[in-house]
Amino acid sequence: MKFKIISVVTLVAGLILGGCAATEAKVAQMASGPTPHVKELIEKHKLSVVDYAYTKTAIGNGTRSGAKALLIDARPNPKYLSGTIPSSLNIPDTQIDKYIGQLDKTPKDKEIIVYCGGWDCEKSPIVAGHLKSKGFTNVKLYQAGEPEWAAKSYLEVGTPVVEGAFKKNGALLIDARPYAKTLQESIPGAIYMNDEDMPKLMGRFPADKNTPIITFCAGYECHKSHVVANKLFELGYKKVSVYAGGLPAWKQAKLQTTAGAKKAESVKAEAPKKDASIDGVKLGADEGTVDGEWLKTAIMSNKIPANIVIVDVRNETEFASGHIGGAINLEAGKMKAEEFYAKLPKGKVIIFNCATGGRAMEARMKLEEAKLDISKVLYFDANIKCDTSGKCEIKVNEPLG
Repeated sequence: MKFKIISVVTLVAGLILGGCAATEAKVAQMASGPTPHVKELIEKHKLSVVDYAYTKTAIGNGTRSGAKALLIDARPNPKYLSGTIPSSLNIPDTQIDKYIGQLDKTPKDKEIIVYCGGWDCEKSPIVAGHLKSKGFTNVKLYQAGEPEWAAKSYLEVGTPVVEGAFKKNGALLIDARPYAKTLQESIPGAIYMNDEDMPKLMGRFPADKNTPIITFCAGYECHKSHVVANKLFELGYKKVSVYAGGLPAWKQAKLQTTAGAKKAESVKAEAPKKDASIDGVKLGADEGTVDGEWLKTAIMSNKIPANIVIVDVRNETEFASGHIGGAINLEAGKMKAEEFYAKLPKGKVIIFNCATGGRAMEARMKLEEAKLDISKVLYFDANIKCDTSGKCEIKVNEPLG
């Protein structure tokens, strides 16, 4: 384990200090097609090869649920952690049996794109061939792989990379979650840059386009950090990456957060308050929220009251990948407040949800800022992951206040 961490830290230095210039040079030196050995493997396993544009489209919004295809990085785990194509899972060719369990619930006809370290890398066709032998029927190769991707777009990095940058002050960390979430808890030193507020806050971006930047938000299902990273890359920043695990992964690694630095405040004894509710719907501690544990119980027991409509505000692709049973889909981010409001069911208590709570909060805020009636509009502040059968894993977030 110690050797693995050291290896990752070494790769971190290359990612943060080398940036895309080194990667571009590496790509320029590489052949534009597979070596005879790799070509032989591709032909043996009857694999089709896709290009950068195809792969870019396949990753959708960069999140694991928002990707249209499943990407597999066949390189060693330390390489994967140091920088991978967004949304990718890791199945090293030398440890297939150890990692392939990640695909136990993956449909056999799911489109899978495997890649590794470039045209002369045999790892991707080896893993792709193994997947085909296990019955996966739609397996492709992005054989140009990570080197070409890194020269053209941003990478996703793991906790060791971010921890290394944090300790050495080697990168600017950007928290892309809603401002209230950032105030509650974040990685120390991170600045706020939510995707919704980006147009008016872009002046906070560094003047030096070679500044290493790592964006993050609320975990693998949160797309906000990808939106910010894409914009930075479009603006010419050359060393941009996304910490897709975000604050949840940082906390899981028991690393320092701003919440740990908060001073303990004296709490005055107060008389117990009766549970507040709207039409029988229990309210949460934060303004505009439904009581998370109350709603979770209703969802898990399939006893959601008839006067509630759950509105999933994510995009169609994310919704199709799995959602709460009975929820309807209205993508709040692509509509103006009035248009969005007009599409909401009438005469019901509306509860917005997304994958991590951030977009649900923003959907309600959008209506509030437009001075629309939100007296019966709430949001569910929780991390939610559902499969296509409607089976969900729900972790309610702590109150902001």
